[in-house]
Amino acid sequence: MEQEIDTAQLGEEIVKVLKGIYDPEIPVDIYELGLIYDVMVNTDHEVKILMTLTSPNCPVAESLPQEVQDKIKKIEGVKDAEVEITFDPPWTRDLMSEEAKLELGML
Repeated sequence: MEQEIDTAQLGEEIVKVLKGIYDPEIPVDIYELGLIYDVMVNTDHEVKILMTLTSPNCPVAESLPQEVQDKIKKIEGVKDAEVEITFDPPWTRDLMSEEAKLELGML
């Protein structure tokens, strides 16, 4: 019998994984950096991540979204994962968490 997984619980697990993925040029995880705009989990446990990059010319524009998708798909209970990149709104330093700003000496 399959264990029933709560979508909110799954969402928390996804955020934990996102906090383990780092922008290679900045020593802060992509969640605290403000690159993740939304995490959606439907009742079928299919995940959609809406994220951005620090700039459209970001050197990891191809690899970072793929890394996010691959790591989310490996979470137990996730049926499928999709990552959508958007630049609307564009990323700014204002999107960074206080923790990220502190880490980068911006506070």
